[in-house]
Amino acid sequence: MTRRTFALSLTAGAAWAQTPKGRPGGKAILDKVIQGLGGDAFRNLRTRSETGRAYSFYRQKMTGLSITRIYTKYLPQNAEGKLRMVQQQVFGKKQEETVLLTSNEAYEITYKGATPFADARLEQHRETTQQDIFYILRQRFNEPGLEVDYLGTDVIENQRVEVVQIFDNANRQMTVWFNANTFLPVKQRFFHFDPVIRDRREEVTRYTIYRDAGKGIMWPFSTERERDTEKIFQLFADKVTVDEQVPDSQFELPPGVRILKKPA
Repeated sequence: MTRRTFALSLTAGAAWAQTPKGRPGGKAILDKVIQGLGGDAFRNLRTRSETGRAYSFYRQKMTGLSITRIYTKYLPQNAEGKLRMVQQQVFGKKQEETVLLTSNEAYEITYKGATPFADARLEQHRETTQQDIFYILRQRFNEPGLEVDYLGTDVIENQRVEVVQIFDNANRQMTVWFNANTFLPVKQRFFHFDPVIRDRREEVTRYTIYRDAGKGIMWPFSTERERDTEKIFQLFADKVTVDEQVPDSQFELPPGVRILKKPA
């Protein structure tokens, strides 16, 4: 029995009880979500730029605050690499620290040089991106083997939601809650094995404060992440723009930068 089959056997009773006769399937729900996010404008989104404040937390206490600029570019479907997305994250008033996430590698860049992500951290980044609902809808929606099951309705965050589970060929499984009126993502959850602690971890992301970022594309201006029920990160965007011209050099290592030793 595969993990997907086992998961379905656990949820089938509840989903059957909650799903009214004639309700659409999971893919039909995602079609409505894409329309709510902007339809073709969202599906053809090329670049996104966000500026705001990022907060980090440890054991529910804030441990860091930084002015943040995030530049994202979606790559063509036939692009090579582990991910079809590249991103640059810039932190600090003087932009003194940068995280570069390419389709295959990732680096932290400071005045000392570029430090590659440790293998475990790089794998976590890839898994988190692959299971991000916005990445799935933009880059993976028509991927062979991607299946969506409708679980019914619920109430979370004081709003009525439609609930789906998404599975892929890599045996990933995630649950997503969408507002039943706007069909915008409210919350997502997935589990993954952490090789550092050698145990399974729960990753939850909540999305709020949706605004038009341009071209009718709706984007959450507040994103909050939890790990094992503890808040670890929150991003408040002051401004989000879409499809601006971002040079390719923005997603490349600076010329002549020193490559430092990868952490163990």
